[in-house]
Amino acid sequence: MDRVELMSLQNGSDIRGFALDTDLHKKNLTEETVRLIARGTAKWWTEKTNKRLEKTVVTIGHDSRLSGPSIKEWLTHVFTDLGMTVIDAGMATTPALFMSTQYDDFKSDLGIMITASHLPMEYNGLKFFTKDGGLEHDDITSILNLADTPENQLGLIDKGEVLAKDLLSVYADDLVGKIRKALGVEETARPLDGRRIIVDAGNGAGGFFADKVLKPLGADTTGSQFLEPDGTFPNHESNPDNKAAMKSISEAVLANEADLGIIFDTDVDRSAIVDKKGHSINRNNLIGLIGAIILEENPGTTIVTNSPVSDHLIQFIESKGGKIDRYISGYRNVINRGIELNDQGVDCALAIETSGHAAIRENYFLDDGAYLAAKIIAKEAELSHSGSSVTELIQDLDQPAETEEIRFVIETPAYKEVGPDILERFALWIKETDGFSLVEDNLEGKRSQISAPYGKGWLLLRMSLHEPKLVLQIENDENNRIPDIKEKLKTFFYSIEDLDTSRLV
Repeated sequence: MDRVELMSLQNGSDIRGFALDTDLHKKNLTEETVRLIARGTAKWWTEKTNKRLEKTVVTIGHDSRLSGPSIKEWLTHVFTDLGMTVIDAGMATTPALFMSTQYDDFKSDLGIMITASHLPMEYNGLKFFTKDGGLEHDDITSILNLADTPENQLGLIDKGEVLAKDLLSVYADDLVGKIRKALGVEETARPLDGRRIIVDAGNGAGGFFADKVLKPLGADTTGSQFLEPDGTFPNHESNPDNKAAMKSISEAVLANEADLGIIFDTDVDRSAIVDKKGHSINRNNLIGLIGAIILEENPGTTIVTNSPVSDHLIQFIESKGGKIDRYISGYRNVINRGIELNDQGVDCALAIETSGHAAIRENYFLDDGAYLAAKIIAKEAELSHSGSSVTELIQDLDQPAETEEIRFVIETPAYKEVGPDILERFALWIKETDGFSLVEDNLEGKRSQISAPYGKGWLLLRMSLHEPKLVLQIENDENNRIPDIKEKLKTFFYSIEDLDTSRLV
């Protein structure tokens, strides 16, 4: 594989590609590619730390994807040939792989998770961790640039060993202990006795949460679904941001008369909640829920979000005494902004994207869907003593009457130049159009408040992070106003070349 093809595998702060051939895509995450990436990782590590490879421990885990075991085997061959010790964690989660760098039982120098998050089965990828957190964009670039380092320049010595360890059980025990500690109960206490909480793992790696976290705490998990790992994902997309997935768990909560439902994405760095009435609590509502919990523990704290949060959420957090810092999309961007604010002396206890990536300061600012669920469950156990549920914490969070998202494909290879130009022209259009008012301090894309004669709400037009698209999001507090808004928007979008406006109907 040449350098250009190899660099195309970078996906922000991780690596992602096609691990299976399909009618549309040829596999590019091959044995050759993975071995090159392993060599680049080893060289990057020695240059970064000056630590000898025979003294280096790397823990490798994978989600339920069919290609995961093979990729793990290829990585392991290279690392052990270089003298490194490999801990085979088997089925694991992305947050657990980071925690392997923290747990005394592992003491990993590097954690590598083989996953492509919620993407279809033909995809796979790699996420990397050290004890300081996830690798950044520049680190991945360096690894790929070093991937063609000859093995004889890596200091070949005696072959390293492979150890098999059950990381998920250690991680689950840690979560159980943290929940009990948060509630101030004994080590054997069952604070969820009498509560029915069901899990939907979407056939990803999150099925452990029902048996290894909820049951030891006393919860009845009857009705939990799709807990068995299955890399064909036969039931629904393993994604809390997917409407079909949320509908599935909502129906399961109602059918089983559960108090709460929890749904994870494939590698468990994201989660969402369903209340006992079957209402989905994700996106803005999830930010409001965990935000209310965090604000009780950290009064006045700042919560970093990405740009497409609702006006209602901002008002809700402010009513709780908190502050919202709207930043640019991308979970690493949001997390790094939270860390930066704390370094500047601004108290920031939570960084969370509307997609569900939630990083809490007390948990290493790691986006961890299971830890997020654990925080919510601990609060559920506390409130159950008074006959309440954690979901009542957001009963004052107003909901929009209607919402819509439209993705416009930019039909030119020069989309990185064309997109920003369209955004600037859109800002001028907003300023010249009655009923629209430009939000001047917005950091990503162009945001507008909406007023009469188009109802009351907001819209945001921004560039997609990873695709040649512009993303338009609209919220309105009055019913049947979005059709009028879209009609008005056509006067702008229909005049734009190189843009597929067919979805604006």
